[in-house]
Amino acid sequence: MHNKTGETVNNHWQIEFDSGTLIVRVPEESREYAMQLLSGFVWDVRIGAYRGAALSYRRVLMALVKARIEFVDNARKYDDVPLDLKFERIPFYYQSEALDAWEKSGGCGVVVLPTGAGKSFVAQLAMTKIRRSTLVVTPTLDLVAQWHLNLERAFGIECGIVGGGTYDVKPVTVTTYDSAYIHMEHLGNAFGMLVFDEVHHLPTQTYSLGALHAIAPYRLGLTATPERDAELTYDQLVGPIVYTQTIRALAGSNLSQYETVQYEVSLDADERDQYDEYRACYLDFIRENRIRVGTPDGWNEFLRLSSRSSQGRAALHAHRAQRAITQHCRAKLKLLNELLAIHRHDRTIIFTADNATVYRISREYLIPAITHQSSVKERRSVLEGFNTGKYPVVVTSKVLNEGVDIPAANVAIVLSGSGSVREHVQRLGRILRAAKDKTAILYELVAKDTSEAFTSEKRRQHDAF
Repeated sequence: MHNKTGETVNNHWQIEFDSGTLIVRVPEESREYAMQLLSGFVWDVRIGAYRGAALSYRRVLMALVKARIEFVDNARKYDDVPLDLKFERIPFYYQSEALDAWEKSGGCGVVVLPTGAGKSFVAQLAMTKIRRSTLVVTPTLDLVAQWHLNLERAFGIECGIVGGGTYDVKPVTVTTYDSAYIHMEHLGNAFGMLVFDEVHHLPTQTYSLGALHAIAPYRLGLTATPERDAELTYDQLVGPIVYTQTIRALAGSNLSQYETVQYEVSLDADERDQYDEYRACYLDFIRENRIRVGTPDGWNEFLRLSSRSSQGRAALHAHRAQRAITQHCRAKLKLLNELLAIHRHDRTIIFTADNATVYRISREYLIPAITHQSSVKERRSVLEGFNTGKYPVVVTSKVLNEGVDIPAANVAIVLSGSGSVREHVQRLGRILRAAKDKTAILYELVAKDTSEAFTSEKRRQHDAF
């Protein structure tokens, strides 16, 4: 062990994990040198040691090794785990390329692959390379169950679950983003590898704590739709984007061939009159108050001002009413009926922007519905019935946008949605799982000469469309 002058010091440096932070204890004579070495750490007078983010663990170890400083590592509580796949499966070329790129980045980074391209298999391959205790973080309990089942089958081991009322920690464990940031302050040193599924959820003030409070030196992020403005956050918490593959590049080979069809429908005369009236009420309020609703701050300003006057409350009601008219106008429902007849032998998912329309379609067409109000058991039963052909059609709002494996689906009908590019790409991704002779088709129904036309244009700004 050496100090700044290169002289040997008798006492060892010590590294500890404490409630989501990293503590470095140094000999008195090394404190000045430690200040140079431990960038981002602060001196904690309460314990007489330096304290920093648990995320710094790998960087600190590398710095100490490079400086030839002897140290005692009391932080690490994770184990080596013999992770070997129990089945033979040859990776696709892009999965091998993604794994190679991630390894070249030091086992830290984000892999961007389309929905249905096998991101979870890339994670399994990475786990066999690193062979450390691993925590997989997902956005929903449905995905926790899906990952848990797939990992147990893949490695032939019993995996743990943290979340949804279960707290069962094992060398390979699956959790949610919500549970990760709650529990990571005491689980943050129990895993040597973190896998962030749908990593675009990570760049928030709360969820990012799940990455910040962990010492895991190996990190893998997976997504089909990375946040455009979050690359710096990825780089800090997981690693840089190391590999990207597009839907267009894989369509017809590793994903199904697909086409997208946009139908414009006209409002009926009475619907048009109502829409124009509500639209005028909303726009008058926006103009009078000079609100730029095209920005997040502008929308928040509209909500704030709308609560302060009867005119504002009327404008908010008008905004909701005009959207409701465009989202389930009569012409859309008539076209939906025709499309269901055309695709009566296919597996079709109907997407809407709101639960009210979901339940209306479910009642009128006797179609199983899945919303955030559906229990896990009910949701699983409907999806199993859909994949086996018992239910040829399901209708949903947003809960099937992300992550859930629906290999049988080949038709999507988007009755309504937000202006989010991510949402639209995710909905397309639900029907792209490759199958023999399969061609997927996504229909988008848009109310002509309404604000929905702008919304549609906005969400189609992706090379997949």
